[in-house]
Parts: sequence; structure tokens; C-alpha cells
Amino acid sequence: MPPDADPILVSDAARPGEARRAGPRSPALPAALVQGAGRTPEGAAWLGRLPSVVDRAVHRWGLVLGDPFPSGSASWCAPARDAAGRDLVLKVSFPHDEARDEVAVLRAWGGRGAVPLVDAHAGDWALLLGRVRPGTPLRAVRAPADRRLAAAADVLRALHAAPPPAGLPALADVARGLADVADERAVRAARAGVPLDPGLLRAASAVLRGAGGPAAPVTLHGDYNPGNLLLAGTGGGARWVAIDPKALTGDPAYDVWPLLEQVADPWRTGDPVRVLRARLLLVADHAGLDAAGAARWAVARGTEVALWAWHHGGGRRPAAREVERALARVRDWARVGDLLGG
Repeated sequence: MPPDADPILVSDAARPGEARRAGPRSPALPAALVQGAGRTPEGAAWLGRLPSVVDRAVHRWGLVLGDPFPSGSASWCAPARDAAGRDLVLKVSFPHDEARDEVAVLRAWGGRGAVPLVDAHAGDWALLLGRVRPGTPLRAVRAPADRRLAAAADVLRALHAAPPPAGLPALADVARGLADVADERAVRAARAGVPLDPGLLRAASAVLRGAGGPAAPVTLHGDYNPGNLLLAGTGGGARWVAIDPKALTGDPAYDVWPLLEQVADPWRTGDPVRVLRARLLLVADHAGLDAAGAARWAVARGTEVALWAWHHGGGRRPAAREVERALARVRDWARVGDLLGG
């Protein structure tokens, strides 16, 4: 599952003024949404229904909407105010499996480490959320990497502490499906001449198929990247909140890979293995999870995403080069695991 870095809420720079009442006219469609969900026939059909869904939400909750936020490839989001003057966000998701349990998990978190859920309409896949201000993503904050990672890990520990809602997909089941697809793509990539490391492929498959080590299942965010952590408040009252979960239940070590790769790119340092190990130990300590297990999940997820990129790149040579670069990073994660005794 490739990480999706698009936040559903953005900072005040996203034109929060110019509020308007949604009516018969179609809401503006951000390019990211048209080029994302809108690329498929099902997504294009959903975009055609979106004006009616937004209009129903406006009348259901008595909203005044601002212009939609430009980010997000699988949901339409806009700032809103209700009759009580509350500062809100309306989110309407393209119906897909990864968004199915967002309402349940946001309710389970109850605003503890996550954006608050105000209301929802299951049939329309519509959520009314509390707005996060200033809403600066973790990736955009000018602070030392260790400080940002520690803060993110503290939030993750709070999210993992919530009892999993009934019916969440099990990571073990999802991962086995990913292993089947990754194995098939690896065969095709090898036939196409992409240099693959059989040892990495075996290690990744073993983790995805359940050999990553036992752990008590927790409520997983599922897409814990630094674009999905936003700053709420200022000064001493500032805190970080998570958004846009793709919730699962399973091994807590699963969640940290995107965070560790995307905060202050470790591969721009002179010794990425040393930096990755040090950052992983910091995050594991703050989040209360197994560092060696997280390194194994990094190998598994990195390999699966590399093969995903090759497949969706049509198997062309530029895509093959991207796979080679991605697998070089996976090898560094494997070295980190070796250093941690994983």
C-alpha cells in the first residue's frame, strides 16, 4: 500500500475566506481529485454525483462552505461553518475500502491524538470534522528531525492505545493479499529484466505473510506519514493531530515506516543506515513498539511499494530505475534490521 501524503486539512493559506452557500451549482473540483479518483470510470461517475452529495450535506448540517482545499486525491474537502459558527471541515470521500472505517476509528479516538469527528452520514460517505488551525503539516515545520519524530511518535502511542473498533480489517489479512500481488509482480519484473534481490523478496514476503514477529494487535492509523499530522493551536497549547486514517488492526510496528522515510530524508545524509537506526530507536521508545519489528515492516512495505510503482509505471525503463532506487533503500532498512538483531 503506497503511502498517500495528501492531507485532508490544510493551513489557513488555503483561502478560508470567501465563504459561500452550496446550492445547485457544482462545487469546484481540485485537480488532485480529478487526476486521482477521477481517472477511473467509477471515480468519474462519483464526481458526477458529488454536487448532489455536497448539497445534501450543506442542508443536513446547515453549512456555509468555503472553496475546497486543493489537496487530496480521494476526497473532496472544504472549510465550513454551521449555524452556531463552529469552524469545521466537510469531507466527502470517494467510496473505497480504505476509507470505509474512517468514521469508526475517529469515534474510537474521540479527538485524542486525532481530528475530532463532529458528525457523519454513512450513505454519502460524508464527514463533518473539527477544523485544525493553523493546520501546518509535520513535514513543513522547521524543527529538528528528532523533535518532530518524537512528537509524532507520542501521538502514535495515543492512537494505538484506543481499543480497536469492531470490524476493522486485520493487518494480517491485508498483508497476505499484498504478498500475493507483490510475488506476482516480482515474477513479471524479473522477466522484464529488473534486477531484484531474492533475499529481500523472501524477507518481505515472510513479513507480509505473518512471519514478522508476534505482537498484540492495536488500532493502526495505516497511513502515518508527515502530511497526515497537523499542528493544532499555538504556543504552549500547540499539539499534533492525525488525519486521514486508513485504519487496520494489527502489529503497532507497522505504522512508522512512512514517517521515518519522509521526515528530513535520511538518504540526504552521509550515513543513512546510522541515521535510520538512531531515528527508529527514538520513535520506538516514544511510541512503545519493537524497533526490530518496525525495521522488518520497512523492508516489507518498501519492497511492496517498489513493485507497485513498477507495475503502475507500465513496466517501462524509467519505472524500473525507480524500483532499483527504492530497493536500494530497502537494503538499507535490512541493514538496520541486522544491526538491531532483527
